[in-house]
Amino acid sequence: MSTALPPSPFLGSIPGPGEERSTVVFEHGSLLVKLYAPRGTDPQTPHARDEIYVVVSGTGWFVHGAKRERFAPHDFLFAEAGPPHRFEGFTEGGEQPG
Repeated sequence: MSTALPPSPFLGSIPGPGEERSTVVFEHGSLLVKLYAPRGTDPQTPHARDEIYVVVSGTGWFVHGAKRERFAPHDFLFAEAGPPHRFEGFTEGGEQPG
């Protein structure tokens, strides 16, 4: 099975009515794919599942455990289950941080 999932149809769902920062775009078995768009600050807490992020737009810093790394569009970021992780100093689109 091959499925193309461009982000544009889902971007209008974020933020949601309760200021949700993510929306589900695909589910299959135990796989759950969400589009996540942090706004202002990123209040994530550690998760029980491994996570990956593929950056669609924007730049900033990805903090995971003791590491702090720059990210940009098309980057693949991995956050293992357990340690805290979050996005910092990020832009909300294609603009560069000041």
